[in-house]
Amino acid sequence: MKLMVKTNKQHMMDPPEAEASTNTERREDTAPSTSNASDQGEDGPKPKKASLKRKADKPTNAKTKKHKKARVSRPVPLGYTVHQGEDMLLVISSSTSQYDGSAWTPPKKGSKKKKKLMKGKVKTNQIKKKKTVCAKPKVNSIPVAKEEEDINLFLPQKAADHRWGQSLPEEVLISIFQMVVDQDGAVPFLCRVGRVCRLWNAAASSPVLWRKVTIGHCWIAAGKSQLPKTEKRVKETFHWLAQNRFSHLRDFSLCHWTKNVTYAIEVLSQFCPHLCSLKLSYCTGLTAKAFHSLGLHSRSLQSINLQYSEFQVEGLLEYLENHGSQIKQILLTHGMKNDRLLNAISRGHCPDLEVLEVNTKLDSKYCELPVCIQALQMACPKLKTFRMLNVRPLLKMMRNADSTAGFPLLEELCIATTSFSYMTDKDLWDILFGSTKLRVLDLRGCSRITPSGLATLPCLELECLFWGQYFSSNVGLPSSKKGLHLVTQKWSRTLQQLDIANQLFTEEDLEMAMGHLAHGTDVDTLRSLNLSGTRITPPALRPVIGQMTALNYLNLSSCRYLRRGLKRIYRGQEDIRQLLDELF
Repeated sequence: MKLMVKTNKQHMMDPPEAEASTNTERREDTAPSTSNASDQGEDGPKPKKASLKRKADKPTNAKTKKHKKARVSRPVPLGYTVHQGEDMLLVISSSTSQYDGSAWTPPKKGSKKKKKLMKGKVKTNQIKKKKTVCAKPKVNSIPVAKEEEDINLFLPQKAADHRWGQSLPEEVLISIFQMVVDQDGAVPFLCRVGRVCRLWNAAASSPVLWRKVTIGHCWIAAGKSQLPKTEKRVKETFHWLAQNRFSHLRDFSLCHWTKNVTYAIEVLSQFCPHLCSLKLSYCTGLTAKAFHSLGLHSRSLQSINLQYSEFQVEGLLEYLENHGSQIKQILLTHGMKNDRLLNAISRGHCPDLEVLEVNTKLDSKYCELPVCIQALQMACPKLKTFRMLNVRPLLKMMRNADSTAGFPLLEELCIATTSFSYMTDKDLWDILFGSTKLRVLDLRGCSRITPSGLATLPCLELECLFWGQYFSSNVGLPSSKKGLHLVTQKWSRTLQQLDIANQLFTEEDLEMAMGHLAHGTDVDTLRSLNLSGTRITPPALRPVIGQMTALNYLNLSSCRYLRRGLKRIYRGQEDIRQLLDELF
């Protein structure tokens, strides 16, 4: 009984030794030797078959043993692994994501995961044994080669680097962030990116990325009121941004703010000494206190855009009287008291003004704006852009005014309107008689302007002429017009965009005008042509489409002398070439 207990204890206490003995016996059986063949004698044929079979299995077992030794001697993976995927693509996988929390990490003692992992290991070992017995050597050679390639693809890396973002140069991050900022703006992108890590925070704090900032709705939807806590949070956040990020700010835009506008402008002027452009769009509550703060601190401010915003006119008037000499751009929306602003500009408070724009909404009607052109020409001789969008200018004349030089530097004049306009050839001449450098002329809605009046203008290098008629009523207009060929003949060499939509020129006049565009010069400059609603004919279109190879926009919608399939908008040179084939 003692012997049996002892043997049982040996079986219970030493199972690895038993397994080791059986393994050694199997290895001795599988190993080929001449002594075994000679000692077997007559019973040799039976073990011969088994030995041959085991000899066939020898290469696979040998290879697996070598593979296990290679895996044991392989160094610990460092930072990341490079794998070759499909289409010669190199895939870089982080060592943390590859090994942390995987089945190969030793589990904690007493955990349930240990039992599951041990069961999984036993199953995998059993499966591997079955496969090694039945598999062919060719099948086992493939994964060994792949793993050897993966071993050779390990790249050296510092032990302190755990993620690729920590080793990326800060200059590269700034360049990437700059692309996003140019497309989507600095806020809220840079605020969110700065929370990723210390490196990204340092890159997002670069003053280069904060030169142009646009801030819209903050924490609330449009049209909803702010709670006191939210309002306090908005003020604190804006103050922190101005103090810590806006040191190199140049262009700032504030949109759809109905509260705290004055506070924002005051903080902005105190912490942004390089501010050059200020734009307020659809904002309300701008008081004279904000303009006073701009006058004290923002000595580099040159552009003020207050379109579609409500503000105290008296505050802006005081600012222009004291600091208007530094302003070069003013953009306003027509209001009840804006006439006083235009009068202040005409009195010479902004001598270096280059851009002046007064506009209204498209649904506004009968917005008349008295303008003294002669006074404006003397007060703003450096004006380059003059726009009166959807506004009816009522031109005034000074009785005892000295002769002026007009606008010698003017490059763009826009008097477009969606309603009826009183502008005549004489009024147009009074504005442009000295503008020899004019490039863009927008007269949409000015039905009283004639081709002969345009032909007398002193500008010889006009590039864009917008002369379409888009208002609904045609009352008071002549049934037909003539003389379009005078316009195309004068500017056929420089004209890039021409819009004569809904102009009632005759078929013969249109054919002559298109002929001047096509054959007037060898320079191929025309890019856009709008003939919507005109009496253009196929014979008039052929020379333009055939000669102007750079033409990429053609509008033929609602043209009554073209068949139905051709009345549409053509975009792209290939689309226009197909139209040429259909015309022939």
